Amino acid sequence: MIKNPKILFGLDRFFEEGLYKKYQGKKIALLCNQASVNYKFTPAFILFKKYFGKDFKIIFSPQHGLYSEKQANMIGSEDSIEPFTQTPIISLYGPRLKPEDAHLDEVDIVFIDLQDVGCRVYTYIWTLYLLMSVCEKKGKSLIILDRPNPVGSEVEGPVLEPEYFSFVGMDSLPLRHGLTLGELAILFKKRHFKNLKLEVIKIKGYRRNSLFGDLKRNWVFPSPNIPTWETTLVYSGQVLLEGTNLSEGRGTTLPFFIFGAPFLNIKELKQRFDKIFNSEKDGFILRPLLFEPWFDKWKGEKCYGFQIHIVDFRKFKPVKTSLLILKTIRETYESFKFLKGPYEFEEKKRPIEILIGNKAIIDWLEGKAEIDLNIYLYYNLKNYLEEIQSFLLYA
Repeated sequence: MIKNPKILFGLDRFFEEGLYKKYQGKKIALLCNQASVNYKFTPAFILFKKYFGKDFKIIFSPQHGLYSEKQANMIGSEDSIEPFTQTPIISLYGPRLKPEDAHLDEVDIVFIDLQDVGCRVYTYIWTLYLLMSVCEKKGKSLIILDRPNPVGSEVEGPVLEPEYFSFVGMDSLPLRHGLTLGELAILFKKRHFKNLKLEVIKIKGYRRNSLFGDLKRNWVFPSPNIPTWETTLVYSGQVLLEGTNLSEGRGTTLPFFIFGAPFLNIKELKQRFDKIFNSEKDGFILRPLLFEPWFDKWKGEKCYGFQIHIVDFRKFKPVKTSLLILKTIRETYESFKFLKGPYEFEEKKRPIEILIGNKAIIDWLEGKAEIDLNIYLYYNLKNYLEEIQSFLLYA
């Protein structure tokens, strides 16, 4: 017997508390993926089919596909039919990035149930953003079935600058944004979509500073390289390695926890890192290792690198940690390179530019300027933190 948990996500409440009854008789679409399950592991699309029947018209799928089977960076999913419910799946990553008008002509309400990871470059929030724009244009209601931010409410910059807008950032957010998907939707509505009919089904029993590990809920991976909730904590920083020729651990069993390349000297680097990081203060330990990715960067080659072992989840600062790692490696090895695009449909700007999204930090990373990194990561977030105070849904 699976016990009813103390914390109920939006999907749990929607059906357990009978909230769905208000919308029966309406034609429904649902943006979700395989991580969109209730506490009994029943997929959202199964529940929607059960309770809405023939009025459940469309499943929209984000990057990685409905079953989170596709790898990253412009590996799209095709439209198909969901095998359990026989509902059409319309991919919003690959053939298109937002619904076509004809898709929304079939429905009255679009529901969204997606597990975000708390990082600005994770594309699910931008699929939400584009969907909001189309729903406003077409006069359709949009309802968020909210889920926790797995890395809690803490915020790390830098704040994305408009010149670096792309599909990994279409609005000015810090890299680690500190909001749930429902709160992000409210922010986007206030900034851009004032006429959108938006509703958020809140999480019950949730405190905003909780990490996912505090919730006593099982994690279902929302994309292939986020296999555990702990991965979301390192991801906010280590995703920056996607803009370099360092392996971020794709093609291994520890994506984003390990990093390296064939040209690194781990003895030399360990000495350098030991001068920069302190496990007691910084909440993590870098353990030297060797690994061979079986796909992606450095496929089949021996990589020298490190594994990040988090020893204090509250002290660990993923963005600052990864930026200092990158700067140290760039200054030490001529073989280190920033990659060229295209990356997430951006053809002109380099991947590292749209990932970091802040000119001062990019210049600092490339050795063109000296800055106080803490100013850009923490101290200049005052306006953002004041802005979000008015619509936070959780204490």
